[in-house]
Amino acid sequence: MILTTPRVTADEIERRTGWKLRPEGLCRDDVCVPVAAEDGVVDVAVLSDALRMPIVTDDDRGLWCLGPPSTGKALDTAVAPEMVLPDLDGRPFALSSLHGQKVLLVAWASW
Repeated sequence: MILTTPRVTADEIERRTGWKLRPEGLCRDDVCVPVAAEDGVVDVAVLSDALRMPIVTDDDRGLWCLGPPSTGKALDTAVAPEMVLPDLDGRPFALSSLHGQKVLLVAWASW
C-alpha cells in the first residue's frame, strides 16, 4: 500500500486492507487489534506496528509504503540482513556497502 501522507483514514484502511476501524481497534472477522485513532485517522507507523506490516519511507518524495503483513515467512522489517556474495569478478561484495541507498534485490531459484 503506497501512501502520500503519514496518516490513513478508516475508510482507506478498510478498502485497502480489509481491516475495519471500530471503537475496540482494527477488526477483521472475529479478530481485533487495539489501535489508537484520532477522528477516524490512524498514523502509518501505528498501522504498521498493529498489523505487522513492514514500512518503507521516502522522505524526499513524501511517500510511505506498507508491505503485506508478516506471516513469519517474510522479513518483519524493510531492513535486509547483512550478506556478502561474490560480484561478477568473484570479489566479495557486502550488501551493507549500499547503506542509505535504495536497493532492489532480485532472487531466483530453479526449483
